[in-house]
Amino acid sequence: MLATPHHINLEGLRTPRCISLTCILAPARRIGTSMSERCIFSFSTLASPAADGNNSRRGGRHRGDSIVTRSSAAANTLPLLRNDDFDLREGLTDVRNVLRQRQKSGCSSRDMMVTVDNLKRLCIDHYFQEEIERAMGACCMGLIHSDDLFDATLAFRLLREAGHGVSAADDVLRRFTDDDDSGGEFRLDLSKDIRGLLSLHDMSHLDMGGEELLCKARVFSRHHLASAVRYLEPSLGEYVRQSLDHPYHLSLTQYKARHHLAYLQSLPVRDTALERLVAAEFQLNRSLHQKEMQAIKRWWMELGLVQEIPVVRDQVLKWYMWSMTALQGRSFSRHRVQITKIIALVYVVDDIFDLVATLDELSLFAEAVKMWNSTAAESLPSYMRSCYKALYTVTNEIADTAEKEHGLNHVNHLRKAWAALFDGFMVEARWLATDKVPTAEDYLTNGVVTSGVPLTFVHIFIMLGCDDDQSTQALVDHMPSVISCPAKILRLWDDMGSAEDEAQEGFDGSYRDFYLMENPRCSRSDAEAHMRSLIAREWEELNRECLCKRTFSSSFTHVCLNAARMISVMYSYNKEQRLLVLEDYARMLIL
Repeated sequence: MLATPHHINLEGLRTPRCISLTCILAPARRIGTSMSERCIFSFSTLASPAADGNNSRRGGRHRGDSIVTRSSAAANTLPLLRNDDFDLREGLTDVRNVLRQRQKSGCSSRDMMVTVDNLKRLCIDHYFQEEIERAMGACCMGLIHSDDLFDATLAFRLLREAGHGVSAADDVLRRFTDDDDSGGEFRLDLSKDIRGLLSLHDMSHLDMGGEELLCKARVFSRHHLASAVRYLEPSLGEYVRQSLDHPYHLSLTQYKARHHLAYLQSLPVRDTALERLVAAEFQLNRSLHQKEMQAIKRWWMELGLVQEIPVVRDQVLKWYMWSMTALQGRSFSRHRVQITKIIALVYVVDDIFDLVATLDELSLFAEAVKMWNSTAAESLPSYMRSCYKALYTVTNEIADTAEKEHGLNHVNHLRKAWAALFDGFMVEARWLATDKVPTAEDYLTNGVVTSGVPLTFVHIFIMLGCDDDQSTQALVDHMPSVISCPAKILRLWDDMGSAEDEAQEGFDGSYRDFYLMENPRCSRSDAEAHMRSLIAREWEELNRECLCKRTFSSSFTHVCLNAARMISVMYSYNKEQRLLVLEDYARMLIL
């Protein structure tokens, strides 16, 4: 087994050569004779030796490394936000007064929509929902039919993001294409409209399937923006590069907010009230994130599983970052802490299945979860009893709290969700034990469950307050697309192997590998192209659910959308195998 280094420098948060960083909520699932070492991402300052390989189905691993925070050039390119004497309430009042003044003074529809867009991009729109709705109602429907590319695409995107019924994207974009026999290609004169191209590029990622011109818009805007970057003034050029590398709809909103603010601060005319409010919001959130991290760290250390099971991953910061991304806002502080505990326990269970227990012990473990009572784990080995007690306690705490707040106790549904996760792990354990090679489709179907996404989202759904017992049961028994789409995206990103592990011994099972076995004439690049097409299809379905169908509450769909946005961040390796976005993200919002 490879071992991770004893220290991971945040300035270069990188995996050792060809070691992959495990994905969200989702442990990397590997069907084969060995389990690759996973990069550790944690505050733990102790590194233990690998567990004795004689006690596990596969070799052990170092369980934790410390993050060493240092300054970096990347951080220094962003504006330094200070909040020494600024009060959030004063900032809210100032910005609200500015909005009202602009509306009363007959501000142009374009300027109002740009203001709304800035509020959204800076992640402070939740304070101004009434003002935003009023502005959009007065301006958007007129702009969407404009012959100006920027006006029409901005209005369309804002309306679709808000869930308003708007005409098909192709209808909006048709006026910007040639009328000749070119097959509906975009007019070349638009290639010089940088602002319009940026807006077109943002709009193109709201594709819900079957919107042909949105696909063409993505290709057209990307090509001409990339060609123009070198000729733009530096701040705009950097903003264009950021937009191409991290499309707005697919990216972390909090991460994008800092870069958007940097661009606004480079403009000749600045909105100082808006900037001060963003600074106050950022500092308050950062302080809260740090307190939540410390609470989770205390819980994790008191739990003692990392001492009792040496191979267990010790990745508190990484686990918390997923909760922080999915559940945004100060009102969800307690939710973030509790969900991080669930994520941590998913990783612990995964490590027990992969690295410690025999098949017979795993079967007993799975049965104990189905029984779900305090005596169910008495026949289990000591380390399994400790894990069972932890997941049993945390899950019941979540169910009890939800009952006090919303009037319903859904512990039976949570138990079923845990049982489904264990059943999925058991399927993979039996594949491994019997050397069975599943079909790519069977592997992916089971991988959706073992990703941990369905289990985690069921807990979040209950914490947010569901409508009734039947809706929760349906969520558990019939996984909706708002959950299955992020889970599939996660599994496919994971299995593309952004950081290859050349030290693998034997067959390293993944969707890509199983697909290649079924399609021997395909190359590796063909398989990955196929996987990217599947990911694009899942994004289209997720867009339909989040932007159009609205089967679930906006709070829950935003959680699912935010989680999907985080997935690529965990796999956006550069040539040096560094995760630059993840480095910046942790440094900006927590460290």
